[in-house]
Amino acid sequence: MINEPENILIVRTDRIGDLVLTLPLAGLIKKQYPNSKVTFLVREYTKNIVNNHPFVDEVIVLKEVDGITPLFYNINIIKQKKFDNCIVVYPRFKISLIIFLSRVKNRIGTGYRWYSFFFNQKVYEHRKNAERHELEYNINLLGKLGIRNSVTESNVNYHLKVAEISLQIVNKTLLDKKLNLQKPIVIIHPGSGGSSVDLPTVKFAELVSRLDHDNYQIILTGSKNEIELCNNIKSSDKVKNLAGIFNLDELTAVISKSVMFISNSTGPIHIAAALGKYTVGFYPKIVSCSKERWGPYTNKKLVFEPQIDCKNCTSEQCKKLNCMDSIDISKVYREIKNVLIKL
Repeated sequence: MINEPENILIVRTDRIGDLVLTLPLAGLIKKQYPNSKVTFLVREYTKNIVNNHPFVDEVIVLKEVDGITPLFYNINIIKQKKFDNCIVVYPRFKISLIIFLSRVKNRIGTGYRWYSFFFNQKVYEHRKNAERHELEYNINLLGKLGIRNSVTESNVNYHLKVAEISLQIVNKTLLDKKLNLQKPIVIIHPGSGGSSVDLPTVKFAELVSRLDHDNYQIILTGSKNEIELCNNIKSSDKVKNLAGIFNLDELTAVISKSVMFISNSTGPIHIAAALGKYTVGFYPKIVSCSKERWGPYTNKKLVFEPQIDCKNCTSEQCKKLNCMDSIDISKVYREIKNVLIKL
């Protein structure tokens, strides 16, 4: 057992959803070690997710130049902070090397990589088998700090905060787009980061049309690259396509204004879950992309999978068989309506 930690670095340098699913670690650490300092090492484009977190004392942005991570620059930054413990939540070789060369005393990470010798506190769990949720894998790393995992979908707390300035910007935008801020807002986010297999566009279009017909107030969100995708699923001028308008802070703020968030497996669905919104997700049966590992970690959710009974599913097989097209939108619509009536 290691000594009580004082200065802890949590490393999560991948994508938006991955970082959101790591946020609960900060609160759990502070609960057991209230005098400790908690720092996150993240990438530039995800930093605002943790900037206002009540249990994160400092945020360090990984230095990257043209997609390359300068070794010695990042080592020097971390070395100066004199961390006594570091949790590399989901490691890559170069990140693990940087932590090792920064001489952090206790380096916590997986025991199943060829470079796991960089860690002197190893956790032996194969994430690829999806035996538990990504968030639970993350929290289990805290066992090396003497913190027991007692988190469930019912009691999880992300402590994700919405910036006031972003709320003001979003409120003005929604009013400019003739949306009624007193009426429930349903967000549909049809794009994804490409890490999973998506619900076909025509299925999203059908769902939008049905909800629009029932006069639900619908916003479509996405990146600038997804403006056309969102246009393709619009059923009328009442449906507002706001793709490409918001930065990450503002997207978080607009999600906070909604009652329901509907999407594929993508980072913003975890933002919605973290904000306590009702989430609806579409997931393939591929183990590494499955709802068991990557579904929204909340008890306020609907999750839909392909109806095809396949085994040992792969991305190639899923696309070849067009598995996601087997999801019954009539059923999705009915279950969504049953939830919306109660919200």
